[in-house]
Amino acid sequence: MKNLLTVEAVIEVGTGLMLVALPSLLTTFLLGSSLDTPVALSVARMFGVALLALGVACWLSRHDGQSRAARGLVGAMVLHNTAIATVLVYAGIALGLSGIGLWPVVLLHATMAFWCVMSLLNKPVQYT
Repeated sequence: MKNLLTVEAVIEVGTGLMLVALPSLLTTFLLGSSLDTPVALSVARMFGVALLALGVACWLSRHDGQSRAARGLVGAMVLHNTAIATVLVYAGIALGLSGIGLWPVVLLHATMAFWCVMSLLNKPVQYT
């Protein structure tokens, strides 16, 4: 689980920093459109801060092995990755939005969700 949480931390912190610092650049890369209003920029930056928090939580728990807290965090990351992939697929197919990074990022989140599920299916070590 250490490798999974380390990779999740790097992805979420990197994305969070991009959303806080350069939200329009990231949305253009993903969706082919920039953020034009102060409200959209503020919401994107709030989302960036939330991703930073997820990344920090993953980083700090990466050495916890199969603890209930680490497994709970990985469960939350299943939801996160699945939801992000679903929203981006919807944006691409139903809304016709597309940037150069859309489908690679969908694949990344789907892969991370799968890795999280496989990690949760591993039986935790029982200490007696």
